[in-house]
Amino acid sequence: MPEQPEATGHRPAPVHTHPDDVALLTALSALADPVRIQLIRELASQPDWTLSCSNFDVPVGRAAKSHHFTVLRGAGLVEQRDQGPKRLNRLRREEFDARFPGLLDLTLRADDLG
Repeated sequence: MPEQPEATGHRPAPVHTHPDDVALLTALSALADPVRIQLIRELASQPDWTLSCSNFDVPVGRAAKSHHFTVLRGAGLVEQRDQGPKRLNRLRREEFDARFPGLLDLTLRADDLG
């Protein structure tokens, strides 16, 4: 069942899916997009909860970026929380690795995304 953090009042709290509730095809689909891989790589290179959504330099607009984060949350890869006007992000590496051992490492190591 999706986890739902407390709302902060200015917008609805994001709905999160725990990796244990994610099917393999859902995880693979989330990791199949180059923009989402770029988001995951940036998250993997930073400590937890240090990057807000606006910190990511990806070649898509705000609405598309929001969609990509929704897909990543739905696949159990990302957790988000609101801090004031910012939405901070955390890669759920430990939880995702427990569900799909080696998949995230393989994705992060891949040089050829095409």
